[in-house]
Amino acid sequence: MAFEGLSERLSNAFKKIRSKGKLSENDVKEAMREVRLALLEADVNYKVAKDFSNKIYERAVGETVMKSLTPSQMVIKIVEEELTTLMGNQGEKLNYSAKTPTIIMLCGLQGSGKTTHAGKLALSQKKMGHRPLLVACDVYRPAAIKQLQVVGEKIEVPVFEMGDSNPVKIAKKAVSHAKDHGNDIVIIDTAGRLHIDEDLMKELKNIKNEISPSEILLVVDSMTGQDAVNVASAFDSLLNITGVILTKLDGDTRGGAALSIRAVTGKPIKFVGMGEKMNDLEPFYPKRMASRILGMGDVLGLIEQAQDEMDSVQADKMAKKLMKNKFDLADFLAQMNQIKKLGSVKSIMARLPGMGNIVNKMDEMGIDGDRQIARAEAIIFSMTKKERAKPEIINASRKRRIAEGCGLKVEDVNRLLKNFEQMQKAMKQFTNIKGRKGLFGRQFFGMAKK
Repeated sequence: MAFEGLSERLSNAFKKIRSKGKLSENDVKEAMREVRLALLEADVNYKVAKDFSNKIYERAVGETVMKSLTPSQMVIKIVEEELTTLMGNQGEKLNYSAKTPTIIMLCGLQGSGKTTHAGKLALSQKKMGHRPLLVACDVYRPAAIKQLQVVGEKIEVPVFEMGDSNPVKIAKKAVSHAKDHGNDIVIIDTAGRLHIDEDLMKELKNIKNEISPSEILLVVDSMTGQDAVNVASAFDSLLNITGVILTKLDGDTRGGAALSIRAVTGKPIKFVGMGEKMNDLEPFYPKRMASRILGMGDVLGLIEQAQDEMDSVQADKMAKKLMKNKFDLADFLAQMNQIKKLGSVKSIMARLPGMGNIVNKMDEMGIDGDRQIARAEAIIFSMTKKERAKPEIINASRKRRIAEGCGLKVEDVNRLLKNFEQMQKAMKQFTNIKGRKGLFGRQFFGMAKK
């Protein structure tokens, strides 16, 4: 996951100051040295890391902080505020044109994920009620047009293409096509190169001059770290980009690009790619990202995603069953499928407050939440409908048959049944509390209601 190393280093730095009732200037100075080293290890621009730690030090040694009852908490609060400022304070939305259609031009180096994220962006706009049109202007990379067509079919968004014609003419014709066919968003997938060259920039400039896009979004691979910032600076100087889409932020990346791009280029990160699925594109909110980096979670983001991804009808059905204490293993299986739509267990836990350290240590502890869910699913699939509805009838011989059917051990079946029984008891306690009957079910399953 992104920022794992940075989160752990910052957590260790803050652990030292939390153990002290009062902080001296030396304590703050030592903590800021750790913060600066953590940022540099995360591949944050050196000047950005230095300025960042200096700002925190200046604020942290102020009289208000040093004389407060909990100076360590004040320092952490300052770090969160400065992280948020570093990444841009407020999340920035797309600039929609007053005159239809709104034209969004995507650019970037080859391999950054432009074509895939053109589709992701189109899908997000479609969910908002827009009628996007994807435009294939990458006429050089083999199968680039076909890739965009496959992406378009998957998300049911039309793709405009003219084969290997001049990209400038394709872009101009696509805008006319959009006007004639009622497409209010035009997303242009331009060609990339393995490196920035004169021919690439000349073509992109010509497209920009011909169609006057409302947005020029640079797609950069966060796995490239500081190089992503250098690429952003180069494209911005020649095209005056309006924002950045940062891809692969769910991967094993140090996160330096996310923390440096705004400070170096002055241009905002507008979206982040958080997975391989077409719906794994999130608006970028600096404050939420700062909170996640510091292990404080992002519950609001998780709820918003649940509202988008979870089936509200299914959620309401689950809640009613829960209220009546009729939640069985078939419902448990259905609920696991709903939760999987939100991403991996690790990514969900990373958004919960206080779970940062646990998430960072899951791999070394040998904990694989997704594998455990897959095992639970296999066990339940191996049961009969009657066994799913009434787990209490599952005796020793049934357990052996279920275990053989899913290729697991009887101990695994016992563990699942025991965990499910404990969950039922816990849910019953929540739903039967006087004056709060149904509260847990409505809160948990009702997240999908809009």
